[in-house]
Amino acid sequence: MVEKNTPRLHDAVEECLLYYKYMTRVFVADAKQEERAALRLVLLDLQMEMAGEAADWSTTLVQVPINRVDMLVIDWDLLPNPPSTALDELRKACPAALVIVLISYLDARQQAALSAGADAFISKGELPERVAERLRAVAASVLT
Repeated sequence: MVEKNTPRLHDAVEECLLYYKYMTRVFVADAKQEERAALRLVLLDLQMEMAGEAADWSTTLVQVPINRVDMLVIDWDLLPNPPSTALDELRKACPAALVIVLISYLDARQQAALSAGADAFISKGELPERVAERLRAVAASVLT
């Protein structure tokens, strides 16, 4: 006789698949390995999946469509000029993904990033909690 409330393997598999289905897949493009590593920790804390990473623009353009991402986090300094053309090219490669641009300084770059076609921006000088908050907010828009 089997208890009615005993979890079955089938239930656990379905729960894992459901979690994976709604998990936000993020691609990080930043020339600095330590910044990618820091973002990886923030994404892990947010229970988001790091679907890939790149240290240069050409690798980003090749890897993004392959990795089926929901969100792209890209360092402003990695974008070739003009940034609007670069982001257009990226959107063609992965049209459904949200684009977040990382900027070093809060100045005209913030407006330029949004004008170039980014969905949001995050300052590299932000505390990890603030970065997590911004990523969570953008991820929420993916799931709605």
